[in-house]
Amino acid sequence: MIFTALTVAGSDPSGGAGIQADLKTFSHLGVYGMTVIAALTAQNTSEVTGVMDVPAEFVARQWDAVVSDIPVNAVKTGMLGSAAIVATIASRIQEHGVTNLVVDPVMVSTSGTALLSSDGVDMLIRCLLPLALIVTPNTNEAKAITGVDVRDKESMELAARRLKERGPRFVLVKGGHLEGDALDVLFDGAEFRYFRSARIGSADVHGTGCVLSAAITASLAKGESVVDAVRLGKDYVSEAIANSLKVGRGAHACNASGLKPGLGH
Repeated sequence: MIFTALTVAGSDPSGGAGIQADLKTFSHLGVYGMTVIAALTAQNTSEVTGVMDVPAEFVARQWDAVVSDIPVNAVKTGMLGSAAIVATIASRIQEHGVTNLVVDPVMVSTSGTALLSSDGVDMLIRCLLPLALIVTPNTNEAKAITGVDVRDKESMELAARRLKERGPRFVLVKGGHLEGDALDVLFDGAEFRYFRSARIGSADVHGTGCVLSAAITASLAKGESVVDAVRLGKDYVSEAIANSLKVGRGAHACNASGLKPGLGH
């Protein structure tokens, strides 16, 4: 049986995040990956030098072309760029009856560049979150959506509760940017589950959020439960961080594929 997953996201030409990281993750986890490119970026391991949204109408054409031909077991969204693109994808997800939807609410790059417009954030909250099986914000994204200043386990739980009110069936608040062990909090509206892992090294690693959400998507495509998909995704991204590569002058790149380190400067 062929398992398939579709990522709707932005392109990272340096290969560390976005569409490129998603496809690598899908492939490594035994899932056939497909793409709808919502935005283009000019970036490397150090900075983003340009962003260009794909016209919403052409985003829709990409979606229609893929799903009219190939069965889709799971979908993830990443960088969507604009309110028009968010609205377009939300309408297509509803029309296609997607149930395995992972929303990674990408808003700002690691280097600080805005990747989703302010009206796009509003559209994502109103139209996309209610369709999500699981939403996977980091602490900054959780704050942008809920207003909660996420600093510890208790504030992660509060943010998760407020995010759950926006409609997703599960919320995973990621605490990788906080001090101490890497703690992620999963909430289904009734129960909290906690996923801890030791912090690995001190290097800045690019694309961890994309890799985690893609790994969760791949597991859902293969029929895993949300809890097991999160557990497997957490293990996968921990491996990718532990084996990260210094390929350029800036942040390390996630690597769970067995590539050898020492390629960079």
